[in-house]
Amino acid sequence: VQLQASGGGLVQVGGSLRLSCAASGRTFSTLVMGWFRQAPGKERDFVTAVTPGGGTTYYADSVKGRFTVSRDNAKNTMYLQMNSLKPEDTAVYYCATHRLRYINYSTARSSNAYDYWGQGTQVTVSS
Repeated sequence: VQLQASGGGLVQVGGSLRLSCAASGRTFSTLVMGWFRQAPGKERDFVTAVTPGGGTTYYADSVKGRFTVSRDNAKNTMYLQMNSLKPEDTAVYYCATHRLRYINYSTARSSNAYDYWGQGTQVTVSS
C-alpha cells in the first residue's frame, strides 16, 4: 500500500489546518488508519486512529477536543482536522495503516502495530 500525506504548512497559534492521507494499493475501507507525529529530537507519538467504517476513533489526550479524524472510503482518503493549534503541535505528521482490523486504545496507539507509513507532512505552529 502507498500512502501520501499532504496539507501541512505554517500556521499561527490558534489557527487550523486539515491534513489528508490518500491511500492506494489495498482495500482502504478494510483498514484501520492512524496519524502519528514526530517533533525534532523526539519519538514518534500517537495522535489518533479511526476504524474502517469510521465509527470508532481514538485520540491522544494532548489533542482530544482539538483534532478530529475522519475518512472518506469512496475517495480512499483519511483526514485530520486540527483546530486551536499550539506550538507543541509542531511536528512531522505521518499517516499509517494498522496491521489489525479490530483494535482497542492500547493497540491503536502502538506504532509497532502499523505496517505501512506515508512520507510525512510538516506542520509548524508559530507563536
